[in-house]
Amino acid sequence: MDWIALDSTDQLEQIKASNTPSIIFKHSTRCPVSSMVKRNFQLEAPLLPEGVAVYYLDLIKHREISNHIAEHWNIRHESPQVLLIQNGQCVYNASHSDIEMADVVNNIV
Repeated sequence: MDWIALDSTDQLEQIKASNTPSIIFKHSTRCPVSSMVKRNFQLEAPLLPEGVAVYYLDLIKHREISNHIAEHWNIRHESPQVLLIQNGQCVYNASHSDIEMADVVNNIV
């Protein structure tokens, strides 16, 4: 999986404006549960349709971006957390052990 580092709110504006689906994976580098979920998510990468951008948000370095995400899409901050953004809307989100690539993919329109 080719992660795209999410390190600016300008990127969030691009994600919101995009017509193609984007996935945001919020990860705490200090949390063993988050590391396990990230590893499992990566193992399921073959399920991901071509052309879907997958963003990686390091919550330790960029908590302000996570706060912006929570405020804009009215979604409580959690870690780890995955969000599926389509046409500017968050159409799916999950956290902790509920994060499964198959569930994300099943919500792509």
